[in-house]
This record gives sequence, structure tokens and C-alpha cells, in this order.
Amino acid sequence: MDLTKFYNWRYATKKFDSSKKISKKEMEILKESIRLSPTSYGLQLFKVFVIEDENLKSELKKASYNQSQISDSSALFVFCNFTKVKESDINDFIKLKSSVQGIELSTLNKYGDFLKSTLLNKPENETAVWTANQVYIALGNLMTSCAALKIDSCPIEGFQSEKYNTILGLKNMNSAVIAAVGYRSSEDKSQNENKVRKKSNSLFDHI
Repeated sequence: MDLTKFYNWRYATKKFDSSKKISKKEMEILKESIRLSPTSYGLQLFKVFVIEDENLKSELKKASYNQSQISDSSALFVFCNFTKVKESDINDFIKLKSSVQGIELSTLNKYGDFLKSTLLNKPENETAVWTANQVYIALGNLMTSCAALKIDSCPIEGFQSEKYNTILGLKNMNSAVIAAVGYRSSEDKSQNENKVRKKSNSLFDHI
């Protein structure tokens, strides 16, 4: 499989065809690509809202500088990072690790204590930056999966995060980045533009 074909095919879609919807089967694949994304310590300190409700998308559009991708896409993925790590987050992860990997819970106590000593004392502002950075890994996986399925996507940072937080009723979470997904409109002129990227020899240094 030549992944570069997918990357060359995709672009940041500016205009979606609102009449075309992602199938349930493909939506599950997209969600699974996010769920399987790597995160620090495997803690997955984020939540993703998949917005398909047209009324809610219209409301969020107002908090997104009225960008048409918000309302015209088949679905809007809102990646929300945890703004702090709670002891219960670590306890739940340790229990899950014990169950999935068949490890006696008591043997993971030291690892759990290590995570708590490392993360619970981290300043909240540092934690928020750390967890926000991780959602971009999941975002990258989503966009790659979309391209492989010939589903269009557009990552968006141009939105009012605090308004999103209020609309979605977020607590101890912050909307970090969003992605509109669906199918390009034939009227989207961006699809015909050549992809602008640096040459490989100016981007990479082999040492």
C-alpha cells in the first residue's frame, strides 16, 4: 500500500457537499482510528465529540467564524483534552490494563504510584498543554483514515474554544482542535490546486 497516494489525494476541504453522508460502517472505522491512537502512558486523556446533529452544528458554526465546513460536513469531530489529571483517571487506567492484559492488579500498584507521583503534581497549565498536544496525534490518524476511505477532511483551529466549551457543557476539559469530515463539493476550487510543500532535501537532514 502506497500511503503517499492518500496524502497526495487529500487536502483541507473548504466546501463540503452537505447532501453526502458518511456511512455508519465507515464512521466506526474513523472512530476506531482515533481510539487506537498512541498517547503518553496510554492514558487517553481526551474525549472526542462526534457532532452530526444539524442544529448543534449550526450553533457551533457561529462560534467558528461562520465557516461553512462546520455546518456542511457530514460530521464534526471535536477533540477535547483533559485540563487536569485526576487520581481516578490513573486508577481506571490501571484497572483497564490489568483486565485487558491479564495482569494481577496488585502487581501494577508501583506503576500506578509512579504515574500519580509524576502526573498529579504537574502544574495544571503544563498538564493542559501536554494533553492538548496529544490530541493532534489522534487528529492525524483520523485524517489518514479519512484519506484511505476517500473521505474528505479539514482540520480547523479557527474557532472560539471557550464558546465551544460552554455549548458542549465541558467540565475539566477544553476543546483543542476540530475536524470537519464528509465529501467535497464539486464547487470547491481548492481541490484543483497543486499541493504546496517544501522539497524533501530542504525539509530533512540525515545525520
